[in-house]
Amino acid sequence: MKTQGIHHISSMVGDPQENLDFYGTILGLRFVKKTVNFDDPGTYHFYFGNESGAPGTIITFFPFEGMPKGQVGAGQVGTTAYAIPIGAADFWKARLVEKNVSFEETVRFEEQQIAFEDPHGLQIELVEREAGPNSRYEIDGITRDVAIKGFAGATLLSRDPVDTAKLLTDTFGLTLSKRTETVDRYIAEGEFGNVVDVVHDHIPAGRPGTGTVHHIAWRATDQREQLDWMKEINAFGLMTTEVKDRNYFTSIYFHDRGRILHEIATDNPGFAIDENFETLGEDLKLPEQFEDHRTAITNHVTPITVPKGRLV
Repeated sequence: MKTQGIHHISSMVGDPQENLDFYGTILGLRFVKKTVNFDDPGTYHFYFGNESGAPGTIITFFPFEGMPKGQVGAGQVGTTAYAIPIGAADFWKARLVEKNVSFEETVRFEEQQIAFEDPHGLQIELVEREAGPNSRYEIDGITRDVAIKGFAGATLLSRDPVDTAKLLTDTFGLTLSKRTETVDRYIAEGEFGNVVDVVHDHIPAGRPGTGTVHHIAWRATDQREQLDWMKEINAFGLMTTEVKDRNYFTSIYFHDRGRILHEIATDNPGFAIDENFETLGEDLKLPEQFEDHRTAITNHVTPITVPKGRLV
C-alpha cells in the first residue's frame, strides 16, 4: 500500500483577513471552504486549493488572532512548496515585487525555487513542475497558464530524521530519490504533493504558534484504506487517534518519533458535499453539531471579505 502523497497541510496564522488577502489574492488560490475549527468552533477554519480543492492542492488555516508567534524548527513541517507551470517563474518574481513580498532565489536538487514568507511567517516556496493539470481558477491577473497548480511538496524538520524517513519509506511507500549531506528527497506516486524533503542537520526544536505548520496530512483513497493505514501505523509502533469526521474527509492523527504531527485523510467526499462547485467558499458552513449555535458563532468570529475570482 502506498500513499499518493500529501492530502493537505494545516497551519496557524494571525489576522484572518490578512490570510485571505495573501493566499486568495496575492497567490491566487481559490477559497473553497469557510467553516470553523471543529475542535474549537469559536475560530475559523479556512481552506484554499485549486478550482475544486482537490487532494494535493489544499492548504488550510486556523487564524488565531492574538496567538504568540511560533518558531519554525525540529518537530514541524518547515517549508510548504507549491508547483507552478513550467515558464511561470518570471511572472511570480514580478508579482511578488509588485505586491512588496521579499523573496530569495535558491536551488535544491537542481531545481530553481522562489522562497518567501507569508504575512505571519510561514515559509513558502514556488517551484516549476511539469506534472499535474493547471488550475481552472483565475483572479487579479493570475491566469491559468501561470496559476499555482497544487503542492510541489514539503520539507520535514524532524527531531529524529532517520526514523521519520523510515516511516516515509517503510509505511507510506515513498522512495528515496536523491541525497545530499543535509537533505534527503523522497517521492510518492501522485501528481501533486509527491516530493518530500527530510533535513538531517541538527536543528533547534520548533515552538508552536503563529507562522508554524500544525500538521501534514497524507492521502487515503477512502475509509477502508484509511483503516488499513491505521493498522500499518500501529504496526510501525505509533499510536493513532480514532477516526474523526471532518465533514469533507475523515481523519486519523498521530505523532511520529521525530514529533511531527501527521494525519491520514480520505480523498472523499470533498468540498462539494455542502456547497455547489460554482459557489464554494461563499457561505459559512457548519457541521451538523454546531448548526444550533450558528447565530452565536457568526456574531463571535471576525467579519471577513472573501476574494472573488472566476472559473475558466
